[in-house]
Order: sequence, then C-alpha cells, then structure tokens
Amino acid sequence: MTYLQAIQYLESFINYEKFPQWPYEESLKLERIKGFLKTIGDPQVSLKCLHIAGTKGKGSTCAFLTYILREAGYKVGLYTSPHLSDFRERIRILRPISDKRQAISDFEGMISKSALAELVQRLKPVIEEYNKNSKYEPLSFFEVYTALAFVYFKEKKVDFAVLETGLGGRLDATNVVEPLVCAITSLSYEHTQKLGNTLREIATEKAGIIKVSPLARYPVSPLIVISAPQEKEAIKVIRNKCKDVDARLYEVGKDITFRKAKHGFTVKGALGKYPNLKIKLLGEHQHINATVAIGVIEALGNYNIKVSVDSIRRGLYNTVWPGRCEVISKKPLLVLDGAQNVASAKALKETIKENFSAKGGKYRKLILVLGISNDKDIKGIYRALTDLAYTVILTRANSPRATEPEVLASYFKGKEIYLTNNVKEAIDLAKQKANSKDLILVTGSLFVVGEARDVKR
Repeated sequence: MTYLQAIQYLESFINYEKFPQWPYEESLKLERIKGFLKTIGDPQVSLKCLHIAGTKGKGSTCAFLTYILREAGYKVGLYTSPHLSDFRERIRILRPISDKRQAISDFEGMISKSALAELVQRLKPVIEEYNKNSKYEPLSFFEVYTALAFVYFKEKKVDFAVLETGLGGRLDATNVVEPLVCAITSLSYEHTQKLGNTLREIATEKAGIIKVSPLARYPVSPLIVISAPQEKEAIKVIRNKCKDVDARLYEVGKDITFRKAKHGFTVKGALGKYPNLKIKLLGEHQHINATVAIGVIEALGNYNIKVSVDSIRRGLYNTVWPGRCEVISKKPLLVLDGAQNVASAKALKETIKENFSAKGGKYRKLILVLGISNDKDIKGIYRALTDLAYTVILTRANSPRATEPEVLASYFKGKEIYLTNNVKEAIDLAKQKANSKDLILVTGSLFVVGEARDVKR
C-alpha cells in the first residue's frame, strides 16, 4: 500500500470533524473503539498516558508536556487534533536531543509516510472484519487514527504518550486509556449543540476523562487531576467529579500559582518553585497552559518519576506549537492564530494588544483575514475581534464546515470589507493592501490557519 492509498483509505471513514451537524450520543460509542482495540491486543494498555481535555489550550498544554519530558531524556508520543496541513502531524514521537545545537522543527517527529502506510496496510483486514461484524456501526476516522497512534506508540516503545482529546472527553475515542495524570484546561462555550448549552454540561463532558481505573495497573491512589482556572459553574463540576472517583485535584490559581516577571514568569507548584521561566508562545493564556503542564509534571512524582527544574525550564522555552499567535513573516507582520471560539478570540485580542500594540508603534493598521466554521459562535468571535481591525478580508477554508464570506459580512458594519473565495486569495489581497508597517492577522479557524501556512510555504 502506498502512502496515497493509505490516506485515501483513511478518508473513506466518516469524519465528524468535517460535518457541523451530527447526533453526539448516537455517533460516539466508546464500546466501538474498545471492541476494536481488544481485537488488536489492547495496545493502549501498555502506554503511560497523560490525558488532556479542555476547550482552550489543551493542544498547547500537550506540547509543553511533551517538550519538558523530552528534555528530561524521555521518548514521548504526542497525539493531537486537528492537524494544520498534514494528517501525520497528529501522530508524533519526540526523542531526546543528542546535540543541544540540533534545530527544532515545527512538527518534529511526525510519523513517516512509509510507517503510516505500513500500519494502515497491516490493520486494514482487521478493520474490515471488525466493521463487518460490529454491533455499533463502523469505526470513524478519528477512532481508526487513534488506534493507529496507540499501535505506533506501543511498537516504538515510547516512555510516555501525551493525548489530547478530540471532542469533549467522556465519549472521546482517547478516553479508553488509563492515564497516569489528567488535566482540564480552560473551559468555555464551544460545540454547544453536542456538549450542552451550559458550562455545567460542557464541564461534565470534559471531566469524563476523570475516572476510576478499571485495571488498577498503578498502585497509586488517588489519581491526580490538574485544572486551569475555571468559571465557578465549571470548577464545581470538576471538583465533584474528583470527589466521586477519589481523585486529588490541584487548581491553577489556588494550589499552583504563577507570577509574571519582567523577562518571564515564576511558578509556585505543589512541590516546588520554578523561577525564571520563559516561553516562546505568546499570550498570558500560554503562561496558564505552561503552569498546568508543570502541575502534571509534578504529579508524575507520585510514580517516582522526577523531572528537574532545568528540564522544565528548557522544555518550556523550546516548545514549538505552530498556528498559535505564530509570526511567520515581517514587513508587514503576518500573524496566524487558530482562535475558533469566543474565549480564544478574546485571548488573541489581548495577546495582540500586549505584544504588537498599535499605540506602541509596532504596527500602523491591522488587516484581519477571517474565516470561521459554521458551527462556531460567529457573532461572539466578531465582537471579540472587530475593534482590532482597520480592514477586514473575509474568506473560507476548503472545508464543508466553512461559513460563506457573504454570511460573515453581515456581521461587520462600518468596516472596510472584502470578500474572497479562498485563503490564498485572501492573503494575496491582504499583502496588496498592507504596507511594511501593517499587521496582517489570519484567524477564526485552524483550517484557515493551516491553509495560510501552506500558502506561505
């Protein structure tokens, strides 16, 4: 099987990421992927997993964790979603750096094309047989890809597997693992049609990753859970869930704190203090994500896994996570950020103000290139970002979930607005409109950001 054939086969499975409307409870069945994993020997059972759920920041937190553990000398599997440009971004293995001068690439350690093709070819007969006899409908794309990740990580003998949930947590395909530590990043309103219309309902779905271990492989009690700062309604759910399953909860802002300094920040954890920390990812929300990651690293001490302060410091500083307030060119500044919900859009606005202030003379005017999926809070994202923009260029990603630019235009009143058919056209137009002192901000969807990165390359 060639790589192209493998991709075509994977794309033959239903991919809920591409469709805005589908029945949540009826479509996601943990029994389905559990049954399939059992037929291939339950590869996830051998993995030491760190499981991360949340609305905003879970990918960044996974990245921080992975780079810290790599700096500590471990081989780390990283499973995230969605991808920006290439399916293979979702499955990565980061190995310890042998040469400190070694360059760190954007998506270092991606599964190779040949390895992915070989895995798909090997599992295809088992998948076909399982789907033929499944009581729970055929496997989805995300379930198949999650299974591939588990097999790959097991066969490559990773020391840890850092897993980002795809959607929610309770019914997510990644929620078949028995994690060493769980974390819940910032929760806000997203996917309300599926996860619920209140923060309590959304938190209930996300906190579904906090569970009593059915296998009790690790004779350590209780499970440790790290949470980012949450709204009262959300943290109440998380606290109650931890109480129900006898898990110990550590909260950023309460049990674990961070303080900004002139040239970085300091974290005071449950077990120690971590001064003089620096990260390359922009925005105060990334300080919160980094602090959650430190909390997870501290929790590993429960298993006699010790990570030095120096490893934490180097790992945080070396963390690369593309598409999150990423500066890809200057004169004009071209910044990409996959803010696709209201909370992320508000955080992006503050990050732009803090790091690229127009008042500080860092840019003359901001040209907003915006494309939003049609299951997102368009009005809320518009309200968060409209004040930044001098000119607005509306576009759409090459996705069935993309909102048409004409629909987006109805929200922007009193602005200079242009409509484009695709991301490349939008960026080309933005560059025509910009001078060397302007800032072009591309945002609204990770699909848009992924296509923008491809245009730049």
